[in-house]
Amino acid sequence: MYKKVSTTLDFAGREKDTLAFWKQARIFEKSVELRRGAPAYTFYDGPPTANGKPHIGHILTRSIKDIIPRYRTMKGYDVLRKAGWDTHGLPVELEVEKELGLDGKEQIEAYGVTPFIQKCKESVWKYKGEWEEMSDRVGFWADMENPYITYEDNYIESEWWALKTIHEKGLLYKGHKIVPYCPRCGTALSSHEVAQGYKDIKETSATVRFRCADEDAYYLAWTTTPWTLPSNVCLCVNAHVEYCRARKDGETFILARDLVESVLGEGAEILDVFPGSDLVGRDYEPLFPCTGAACAKTGKRGHYVIADDYVTTTDGTGIVHNAPAFGEDDARVCKEHDMPFIQLVDTRGNMCGGTPWDGAFVKDADKLILRDLREAGLLFAAPEFEHSYPFCWRCDTPLIYYARQSWFIKMTAIRDRLMEYNRRINWIPETIKEGRMGNFLENVIDWGISRERYWGTPLPVWVCKDCGHVHVIGSRKELCQLAPGTPEDLELHKPFLDPITFPCEKCGGEMRREPVVIDCWFDSGSMPFAQWHYPFENKELFARRYPANFISEAVDQTRGWFYTLLAISTCLFDEPSFQNCLVLGLVQDKDGLKMSKHKGNVVDPWSVLDKQGADAVRWYFYTGSMPWLPSRFSPEAVSEAQRKFMGTFWNTYAFYVLYADIDGFDPTAHALRRENLSPMDKWILSRLNSLVKAVDAYLGDIRITEAGRELQRFIDDLSNWYVRRCRDRYWGKDMTPDKEAAYMTLFTVLKTLSLISAPFIPFMTEEIYQNIVRTVDK
Repeated sequence: MYKKVSTTLDFAGREKDTLAFWKQARIFEKSVELRRGAPAYTFYDGPPTANGKPHIGHILTRSIKDIIPRYRTMKGYDVLRKAGWDTHGLPVELEVEKELGLDGKEQIEAYGVTPFIQKCKESVWKYKGEWEEMSDRVGFWADMENPYITYEDNYIESEWWALKTIHEKGLLYKGHKIVPYCPRCGTALSSHEVAQGYKDIKETSATVRFRCADEDAYYLAWTTTPWTLPSNVCLCVNAHVEYCRARKDGETFILARDLVESVLGEGAEILDVFPGSDLVGRDYEPLFPCTGAACAKTGKRGHYVIADDYVTTTDGTGIVHNAPAFGEDDARVCKEHDMPFIQLVDTRGNMCGGTPWDGAFVKDADKLILRDLREAGLLFAAPEFEHSYPFCWRCDTPLIYYARQSWFIKMTAIRDRLMEYNRRINWIPETIKEGRMGNFLENVIDWGISRERYWGTPLPVWVCKDCGHVHVIGSRKELCQLAPGTPEDLELHKPFLDPITFPCEKCGGEMRREPVVIDCWFDSGSMPFAQWHYPFENKELFARRYPANFISEAVDQTRGWFYTLLAISTCLFDEPSFQNCLVLGLVQDKDGLKMSKHKGNVVDPWSVLDKQGADAVRWYFYTGSMPWLPSRFSPEAVSEAQRKFMGTFWNTYAFYVLYADIDGFDPTAHALRRENLSPMDKWILSRLNSLVKAVDAYLGDIRITEAGRELQRFIDDLSNWYVRRCRDRYWGKDMTPDKEAAYMTLFTVLKTLSLISAPFIPFMTEEIYQNIVRTVDK
């Protein structure tokens, strides 16, 4: 009557049979079709990049992303589960560079942009099969047959519409700013990209002597970036701070009075005290001949003291060296004082412009510059210090702050709305709202959106080379109307768009496209509308599926995908694009250390899926700790979680099937009669009803761990109390009312358990349900 239940705990082997059943019977597709027309519940899938292999952290995200949509489907909702692929950007380009043996933009252009783009398009699918197999194996149900793909022309066209709309609102502009810049990749990065790549490093700073031009004394200035010193154009003090001349070892130094002891040490004699304003306008000598020569070429006066309130006495000397090409405050104050602009570093991050260190990478030049300053008697001190420094999030090169012309979205103009909409979102945990995300938004800066790269969504901005008029293209149709002869099916990528020109509507000059692509984070942040090719089609579908009810990714996406979703939706729709966000902790090794190849502590996801199975890994992630806390992952921890819950559940199910099969017990031929229930039956059924209510409430509030732990406690009660104390009721020969009640109670409990546990452990619950329910109720 029933299929015999194996007493082994080989869940992984049995899961493969369940997978085959799901596919052969199209169970996922049927679950979608069954709910068509029901109330909508929308889940947005943050798109992974398929040119990198999935790791154990992706098992966590896939598990979390699956449980809530499963639960909502079982509650009767029409749940959107559209998969997506993030296909543009530096991650892809770097992989292709490596594959082709290229290094940097010059070699890419020598190879050819067109073949390079084609290679990028092929590379994005390198591990697609592994991603699909992993998703399938872990029980992640999503529409992988019709995913959104960020490099497709329809997707790009929707982004063009978005950028045109943002421009029409006065939020898109071109500026010459100090930007975080990767010299290896040759492009600027956005603030949210920079936030992903900080490392704690030790470096050598410099306290430098700048010789006064009008007295025998030195200004002392401290810098953490010695490589910027050759581009120095002025020194900056605070007009309202007290400065002094102090003598030490026969030399006179000028610095902030409060910092004399910390800089000069004990025994320094203060000669006189005066406000910083007394120093303004006084000249000093350039540190290097190349600096003076570069300054002279500009025709502007440099190398004198200015004042600004950004200078403090919290560290350093109270005097700041300014190089306007390499610092935001430097650029601002130097512009206000019409200082010379010199930039003795090229776009590869190498010293240039006639310095003695031309060709040296800036970080390598530090020690050469310090050596030469020491030999010239201009280095007062070179203390080592430890600080957090930004590295390129993809190629791991130290970033530099560098003056570049870039396109920006004016996020500072909508800061208050960003903060308001952030507070509307249900962040789990709640601390993200005012903490990690709130702090980021409070200090939000304009989004540097352009990238001087090749493989990405082209910025749809055409500029007149004569009068500077800007026109942002919002669709293929608009481009074809302005530039007749443009093929309607033209691929919307570099280099195909670059030759297209059209007459300027203002002066008749030639309009040319800005030859840049956009931040690939704009791609992923546009998925709520671009996945539907909105607004060109699917307007009703978009309206039904916006905003999302639920999203979830790891904590590193707070200033990545979560931010760009919120930023773009605020610009376009004046509301947040998601309502509930579960922020996940990172997966660590069993000792709480970050997994990395060089430590040898990386866990191959397949080693666990093939041995313990998907249900076991899912259950561990759901119940081991709160989802936002780091997971200390180990196969042993998975096995322990599996044994305590799944093993006990399985053994209870096996017990029922063993005796029900012997007795030929068919629950459809019997009823659960209240008058025949023993106190133990009533107790476990009461516990069951309370469990259903609790799990439903917890999952409704996206409190996954609490729901899982309720299930764990119930299974303990079921096995250790109910079954253990009732087993002799199943041993009798005759089908007495008491035996019938025992069978019906246990059947009811197991059937209900298989349903409420299905979002957690879909493989095992499928097998249990098929065997105890479907065998007797076709």
